[in-house]
Amino acid sequence: MSGIIKVFLLLAVLICISKAQLRESKQSCLCRSVRDSIMRNSRQRDIQIYPATIFCNKVEIVVTTSNGRRYCLNPDKKAVQDLVLDMINKKNTTVRRAQSTSSPSSNPDSSSTAHN
Repeated sequence: MSGIIKVFLLLAVLICISKAQLRESKQSCLCRSVRDSIMRNSRQRDIQIYPATIFCNKVEIVVTTSNGRRYCLNPDKKAVQDLVLDMINKKNTTVRRAQSTSSPSSNPDSSSTAHN
């Protein structure tokens, strides 16, 4: 009889743990509320995009202002999507410019003569 009680206790503990994990997973998103656009008159220091995971099933966009305040943007809004695309395009343009201004002779791996 004590074996059956142990099995039921183990089952009860497993159920409690799984329920706690389900509740915890709902609370692990960073953004409790979202805004539809960037705050006016605020300078953005950083914008981070977090993909959906098993812990939070939403894409989250977190903006950090120059004074350290944080807020979240709604990734479903067209204005927010355009902002993110603009930032990606600006970054890619900057990277391409930096790559095109570096000369091949400055690359230590490239050499114009073969050494035997």
